[in-house]
Amino acid sequence: MSEPIRFYYQGAVREVSDAAPTRTILQHLREDLHCTGTKEGCAEGDCGACTVVVGSLENGQLQMKAVNSCIQFLPALDGKALFSVEDLQQPDGKLHPVQQALVDCHGSQCGFCTPGFAMSLWGMYLKQEGRQPTRCQVDDALSGNLCRCTGYRPIIDAAMRMGELPAVEFDGKALAAQLAALRRDKMATYSAGGQHFHAPRTIYELVQVRAENPKALLLAGSTDVGLWVTKQMRELGDIIYLGHVDELKNVTETADAIEIGSGVPLDDAYKALCRHYPAELSEMWQRFASLPIRNAGTLGGNVANGSPIGDSMPWMIALGAELVLRGPDGERTMPLEDFYLGYQQKDLKAGEFVQALRVPLPREEVRFRTYKLAKRFDQDISAVCAAFAFTFDGGLVASARIAFGGMATTPKRASAAEAALVGKRWNEAAVSRAMAAMAEDYKPLSDMRASGEYRMKAAQNLLRRFWFETRPDAPLATNQVNAFARRA
Repeated sequence: MSEPIRFYYQGAVREVSDAAPTRTILQHLREDLHCTGTKEGCAEGDCGACTVVVGSLENGQLQMKAVNSCIQFLPALDGKALFSVEDLQQPDGKLHPVQQALVDCHGSQCGFCTPGFAMSLWGMYLKQEGRQPTRCQVDDALSGNLCRCTGYRPIIDAAMRMGELPAVEFDGKALAAQLAALRRDKMATYSAGGQHFHAPRTIYELVQVRAENPKALLLAGSTDVGLWVTKQMRELGDIIYLGHVDELKNVTETADAIEIGSGVPLDDAYKALCRHYPAELSEMWQRFASLPIRNAGTLGGNVANGSPIGDSMPWMIALGAELVLRGPDGERTMPLEDFYLGYQQKDLKAGEFVQALRVPLPREEVRFRTYKLAKRFDQDISAVCAAFAFTFDGGLVASARIAFGGMATTPKRASAAEAALVGKRWNEAAVSRAMAAMAEDYKPLSDMRASGEYRMKAAQNLLRRFWFETRPDAPLATNQVNAFARRA
């Protein structure tokens, strides 16, 4: 039996029963509700013109997050609240401080991107630091919004200005009560046009529905899958949505590892990881896609998708992270580096899914770095992503783990380069030999992001950079402790 999609929007609970399961929130806003303030620019989560804010109850706590409505499927909105630019104007007709600041600072130019900027700023305004943000916080909040008129200065001025205007408070308690009333206690299935969208609530329900539908698509944040529909026009068939399974959203710590559920959003996952690896992972956190993408996408989804240019896998492989897989026969654990069998091929049994990731906590003897090379700083896919985790013994390399993304059809360790280093003195001659050995490890392809020759040279030079930063006489400045420090 099909359950309607229920969500809160503009002061009322909306119900939808006849939309295709892959209809996007943006399409529903513009074409069904005729709320056309939200714009479509790219339909792939890059430009931010479609930015909305979604409210949800996560383990009993209200969370308000900016996301790209162009790649979010409407059934994923069930039990949540939707806010678009139409919601910002106050009941008495006055502009919200976000809007007023954009007016005062001349932050709107052609105007097409302005609603998306306004919603990203409103998402920041709702946070405590949003009233007095730093420039870094503003840049991060706006990392998913592109202005084709190239006039970011007045928009940034507006972001700094909005907290100086008379405050407008948001009634989060009232919204939380609305969402609590919408919450379902058990799995719901939404069906339309012969397609089914299953939304389990517990691990047990997920295992059961997965076993019954082994060919159904597992959907988490939709930051990649959404493009399969909007860009590739693919038919996805039946879908199992993971976003309502609370057990997949837990972050726990043991004596030697941090375990991150596969449903933990990327931004929350990196926030937890950067408490332990502030110098090593803060830049990766900041440069991983954009804030709306990190709000929607999950670390587990990034790993399960297995893109050869995914930024999370190289550093997790270098650290020796493990996967916790779950299926009808229970749990099993495996090293992440063994999960990828080939391009888009993973070691998953029928009915299995990624339940969690276990990342080792820092050890004093491990020297760890990760680097991302891309054509621009913000919101860009890597040409090469590198990670290094070494231990040393009296000037000798005791162990070496080197992993790259963008160099092969899967995230992959550089076993020949590692072998050229282990047991050798950590000096420039050994590094040069390991750099040459990388030609045995990788045969990188050429594409729009980089040529194969560039990738090889960049990968080799990143190993040299790691040596510069960790050689015995390296200055303290290369420790990067404050290079990209963020407030965790």
